[in-house]
Amino acid sequence: MKKLHLAGAIAVATGLALGLAACAPGGPTAAGSTHAVSKDVSGKDVTLKILDFWQNDEGKWMDAVVKDFEKQHPNITIKRTTQDWGQVMNTVNLRLADPNGPDIALVNNGWQSMGTLAKGGRILNLDAYSKLYGWDKEIPNTIARQSEFTPDGKAMGTGSLFATPAARSSLIGLYYNKAILDQLGLPVPTTLAEFESDAAAVKAAGKVPISYGSLDKGSATAMLFATQNLYASADKIGNFVYSSGNVPIKDTGMVQAATDVKKWANSGWLTPNFAGVQYADAQNEFVSGKAAFRFEYTGSLVFSEAQKQTFGYVQLPQVDGGKVVGTGASAANLAISSKSKNPDAAAAFLDFMASKTAAQEAVNHGFLPLLHTGLTIPTGNPELASEIKGQQSLDKGNGYVPYFDWSTPTMLDTIGGQLQQLYAGQVTPQQLSDAGQKDYDAFQAQLAKG
Repeated sequence: MKKLHLAGAIAVATGLALGLAACAPGGPTAAGSTHAVSKDVSGKDVTLKILDFWQNDEGKWMDAVVKDFEKQHPNITIKRTTQDWGQVMNTVNLRLADPNGPDIALVNNGWQSMGTLAKGGRILNLDAYSKLYGWDKEIPNTIARQSEFTPDGKAMGTGSLFATPAARSSLIGLYYNKAILDQLGLPVPTTLAEFESDAAAVKAAGKVPISYGSLDKGSATAMLFATQNLYASADKIGNFVYSSGNVPIKDTGMVQAATDVKKWANSGWLTPNFAGVQYADAQNEFVSGKAAFRFEYTGSLVFSEAQKQTFGYVQLPQVDGGKVVGTGASAANLAISSKSKNPDAAAAFLDFMASKTAAQEAVNHGFLPLLHTGLTIPTGNPELASEIKGQQSLDKGNGYVPYFDWSTPTMLDTIGGQLQQLYAGQVTPQQLSDAGQKDYDAFQAQLAKG
């Protein structure tokens, strides 16, 4: 599902404005390109074709950004082709192989999508544009690293930049229903201990503490990954996912997190009969006010205007030391086709998509921004304000980590299946962790063979 991989985000403590001013052409040659890169995209009329999956409210945000860009660059016309996420992901490789295909496409993180496209030469190496526009200095390394691969496709999180973030983010954190907490006289939790105390009190009052379903094993991992971040350092989790530093899975907080979620299940804190509950049904249970808490990807829950007054979001700090570490990524990554006839214009659009203007448009349309602070937050939306506050708590220590399932093409399926067995009492937290390590080791061996 989309949010499992596209979600999350990094912002920095000081506002960034990715450079848009023109400079003299000339500069370094972009890998995979035969011309010197340039910011000067004025002059001839250009039409850029973009393949994206933003529809409904997200589509309105994208349309607003496109309008802003075309106003600044009247000679460039953006032509969008929009399909659902699955269609885009399933066809992007073939479309980028077409000389008449899109100039720009949204690509997924990880080995199966971005890694394959980079290795196959389908998308442009952006290192030269990164230096030209200052992305190498202005995009935090924790977010840029999510779009880096070595050209041979054997290493992720290092090498060259193959995509840039849109100025929208997605995180994994804890949502709460303040109406239920207020009714029971409970505070909004600010630590894991407070969350568990609240959950116990909600259960004692005869209500559902945590909205959850594990029938869809991929989406069932959000609670585990969010809890994992409370135990391991950002460096350890990141280095495991990116296969750097030889970090074993036991050092990523996996065993501790699995122990916690199993305890919560045994305590009756999860939705009754959660093993048979689908993802969408668990979401609906929470949004309709039938549970106090839900671990979820930001942007995945649809709140009415009234619900935005009573629901909120919190990024819990780590158990030891109180540092805030959380899973986060850009809500989407934009890559340039290696067959694009107008890569300079495409790079200008990528730069604009990461600009403060695009970030402000995100907030204006009710989405979590990326890369920028000092934005104007609309009044009357405390739910969005709480998400931004959670993100800012991550900003302070640059505590973002990549999605754990990016570590191998099969890790999401492996951990999701192990979770189902954990809840059924068929495996222990240690055995779940061991299965993840086995999956990881097998993939590393495969990479080594080429």
